[in-house]
Amino acid sequence: MKKVTQWLLNPPVTGQSSFLIIRLMAGTVFFFEGILKFVYTNQGVGRFTKLGFPFPETTAHVIATGEIIGGLLLIFGLFTRIVALYFVAQMIVAVLSTKIDLYLGTSPLPLPPAPPKSGIWAVEHEIRSDYAQILGCLFLVVEGAGRLSLDFIRKTAQKIYTYDFSAE
Repeated sequence: MKKVTQWLLNPPVTGQSSFLIIRLMAGTVFFFEGILKFVYTNQGVGRFTKLGFPFPETTAHVIATGEIIGGLLLIFGLFTRIVALYFVAQMIVAVLSTKIDLYLGTSPLPLPPAPPKSGIWAVEHEIRSDYAQILGCLFLVVEGAGRLSLDFIRKTAQKIYTYDFSAE
């Protein structure tokens, strides 16, 4: 367990600066989706109610708050691995709770506006953004936030200010 904790808390920070693009893509999507859950009932409480989640109001607010805070953390590159791993798990739950019923044609949510309305091709079409978010976050779990991140500053600050005066 200690190795897993160390792995999560000490991501590599020597990755390319261009990792910022992946963080911006994933972080802003989660940030804005979190805000939407508060602003539009059909995206928050109403959606969780239709899906049959227990305590839909509390669930919607907890998920929305996590998306807003987590989105900002991804954007700034702080605790990137932990946040990205949380979002991977969240997206898997989202896919399982919405796309199976879409496949079967029994979704309590509105069906897609254009054919296909159910089945594998409807799922393939509707899962595209979920898939992109999962893969973007998996990339960040594996590679870390990169050099343009607060994780980089946090990790390198520990090394920069550590000096052994006894060696003189």
